[in-house]
Amino acid sequence: MDSAVDGGTDGAVDGERVAASLTGWLARLEFTDLGTDEVTARIIDAVLAWAAEQGWRSYRRAASVLPLPPPISDRHSVLDVACARRDGPPVVVEVDHTDRRRTWEKLAAEAAAGRVALWVRWGPGRFAVPPAPIHLVTCEVSRHAGPAGAGRRHSRTTGPARPAPVHSARDVDPVVEPLPLPPVESGS
Repeated sequence: MDSAVDGGTDGAVDGERVAASLTGWLARLEFTDLGTDEVTARIIDAVLAWAAEQGWRSYRRAASVLPLPPPISDRHSVLDVACARRDGPPVVVEVDHTDRRRTWEKLAAEAAAGRVALWVRWGPGRFAVPPAPIHLVTCEVSRHAGPAGAGRRHSRTTGPARPAPVHSARDVDPVVEPLPLPPVESGS
């Protein structure tokens, strides 16, 4: 278990530690040519693996304290991941590729209920910073067009950028022969 993410006396410091731990865990995540839903699912799976590594019980699609908007306000919203810790308040995680006000509202309600609220934002960058006490965890990915009808595809590598390919070396005569140019006509 990572002692850096055990519960602490100061909630903000605890939240920062938890967010930093998850950031470090997600830094190792790699994938190639996944669709939007596949990336979100892959990140949620990574969050669950991170929570298991901490020794926490984790739940996918856990009930949130925030009710859904009318006309179904008798039901509650769901969280992507909720984690129960022995030595600290629960941790809740939402994973998004866009800035959604509803996510901010949900995480703010969870934080007000005493939970550590983490918002995992993934995409090519330019992530909006949520209001405190929501902790932002970013996961940058590259984005490119997929095959016709497949939508955008996303990839993430953690190693250094791949170097340009080495061109084959052949015994080539470096002498350049001039090409004959057509004569220039006068009066043109």
